Amino acid sequence: MAGKDEEYDYLFKVVLIGDSGVGKSNLLSRFTRNEFNLESKSTIGVEFATKSIQTENKVIKAQIWDTAGQERYRAITSAYYRGAVGALLVYDISKHITFENVERWLKELRDHAEANIVVMLVGNKCDLRHLRTVSVEEATEFAEKNKLAFIETSALDASGVDTAFQRILTEIYRLMNKKQMSAGGSSPTPALGQGETIALSSGATDKAGSRSKTACSGCRT
Repeated sequence: MAGKDEEYDYLFKVVLIGDSGVGKSNLLSRFTRNEFNLESKSTIGVEFATKSIQTENKVIKAQIWDTAGQERYRAITSAYYRGAVGALLVYDISKHITFENVERWLKELRDHAEANIVVMLVGNKCDLRHLRTVSVEEATEFAEKNKLAFIETSALDASGVDTAFQRILTEIYRLMNKKQMSAGGSSPTPALGQGETIALSSGATDKAGSRSKTACSGCRT
């Protein structure tokens, strides 16, 4: 029998990208299971988990994919991005090199994903603020330049994690709804069936993230 979590209006695929060790797997486990593992091992290949949220009177089921950040797993790239309508681009605020590599990850995303995929820049491990090497201002400037939403999170103490996923899923839903309204003129198109997977086709009038370029930080002090 289907459980409550399986009753949903839309299914959105969201991918986690960024260097190995930035905390992608723990962001996934914190959001979907409210768990954190200090001994978390590097992801081998691809893992995914699901969780449903409610936004604007709709139940959105997120299928969140986590992949290894190591170069040797890059062969799975095309399949990983296929069908994704959202991406969390994660770096570690205490390791500047992981922020420097964000530009490369963003280029890969643009090369392989839908042109209008919704992207959020995530500065993780903000509980390590005493070891910070990436300032909020530096990350905000990059996010605004590339029209990305921005938030800081801590998978360890859960700061900003739910907010990050809630914001990106809501933005995807609003973008999809806006496209449906445009396609149908002044009246919205009929609602999609329960559990139907949504793909935001390329050629949208808005660039990804253009509605969410204002930075915010779940851990700003």
